[in-house]
Amino acid sequence: MGQTTFDDEDLFGEAADEMRADVETHLEAARASLPTASSVWETDADNVLGALNGLRSALDTGDAVEELRQAKKQYVMGERAGAFDEDDELADEIEALESLIETLEDAHEQVGELTSTVPALRSQLEDAHSEADDADADAETDAEADAEDGDAGEAEA
Repeated sequence: MGQTTFDDEDLFGEAADEMRADVETHLEAARASLPTASSVWETDADNVLGALNGLRSALDTGDAVEELRQAKKQYVMGERAGAFDEDDELADEIEALESLIETLEDAHEQVGELTSTVPALRSQLEDAHSEADDADADAETDAEADAEDGDAGEAEA
C-alpha cells in the first residue's frame, strides 16, 4: 500500500487533475446531449408544418446547456485557482460548444416563429384565393346574365 501524502503541491495537483476530468466529463456529456446532424437535416414530414415541427424538436439542446454550465463553472473555479495555467484547450472547447449551443437556440427560436407564422400565412392565402375565385365566379355570372339579356333583346326585335 502506498504512503498517503499530504503535501500541498501534491494535493493541489491531484485536485487540478480531478477538476480537469470533471470539466472534460461535462463537456463530453454536453456534446452527447446535442442533436445529431442527421436529425436536423433529414425529415419524414408530409408538409411544411410537419417539417418545421420536426426541425424544432430536433434543434432541442436537451441537457447540453446544463452540462456546459457545469463544465464552465468547474473551469472558472480551476482557472482562478491557477489549476489550468497555460491550458487554452479547455477554454477553446468551452467557447466552441457555447457558440454551437447559442446557434442551436437561435435556430430553435426562428423555427418556432415560422411554425406559428406558416399556418396563419396559409390561411390568409386560402382566403385571398377564395375571394379571388368568388370575384371570378361573380364576374362570370354577370357576364352570363348580360349575354342572356342580350339574347332576349335580339329575340324581341
